[in-house]
Amino acid sequence: MTSPQQRNSFLCPDCQRLISRNTTTCPYCGLNNPGSFWKDNIFTRNNDGAGILKIILIANVVMFVLSLLIDPRGLVFRGSPFNFLSPTSPALQALGSTGSVPLFYNKAWWTLITANYLHGSLMHIVFNMIALHQLGPLLIKEYGTSRFISIYTLSGIGGFLISALFGVAFTIGASAAVCGLIGAALYYGKSRGGAYGNAVYSQLSGWAIGIFIFGFMVPGINNWGHGGGMAVGALCGLLLGYQERKKENMSHKFISMACIICTGLVLLYSTLRIAVYLLFGG
Repeated sequence: MTSPQQRNSFLCPDCQRLISRNTTTCPYCGLNNPGSFWKDNIFTRNNDGAGILKIILIANVVMFVLSLLIDPRGLVFRGSPFNFLSPTSPALQALGSTGSVPLFYNKAWWTLITANYLHGSLMHIVFNMIALHQLGPLLIKEYGTSRFISIYTLSGIGGFLISALFGVAFTIGASAAVCGLIGAALYYGKSRGGAYGNAVYSQLSGWAIGIFIFGFMVPGINNWGHGGGMAVGALCGLLLGYQERKKENMSHKFISMACIICTGLVLLYSTLRIAVYLLFGG
């Protein structure tokens, strides 16, 4: 049975030492207001990351369903399992597909975030969410929850920006962000070395090679987004560090909170735009 003293204690978000919830300053690391929401919440707290992965998955599913509902033509079967439940281009553009056209002609920079939560078919979102489910726990374990969020978000943004610079007109999908996780894992494996690090590097190298082979064999795949996402993910791994070299600190948590707030606001903006359009006809 948990004692009152244990219930009134928690781990400091910065140094991970057990402290009282009533303290205004951590006696071990000096962090001010360690129990405040901005410093200790589901997004910044060190945990197994199951809640974070679930939130990302739900956000993707909600945006996918919305993209089908706003244009019912996406519900029509088009003769191939690859096209089953495929949102229309107007629906995806309205919700925030990105690329050189939205970014450089329409100045819709917010689409660098929304595009990561849009998908072109049921198979598209299923493949990306399976990859996220498999890669997420590894990245959370080795980088921590906050750095995982930052790597995922920044890799998606960076991958899509790079692909736009190389002329990709329109693009969507979580694959740039997922490839960022691969890039960060590759950096981790190569940097750490040893039997475990080499095993991670070897396995994820196979993933990377497979993704590029698939991308060159199948038309319409955004290879620039995949490659750009991996490069940004590796760079984030280098700059942010991983757990064995640098424990998560408050700077990591603040970066992740900025990513969370920006993503939440942009997805809300995207859905409100659609609501206004449907209610008032644009």
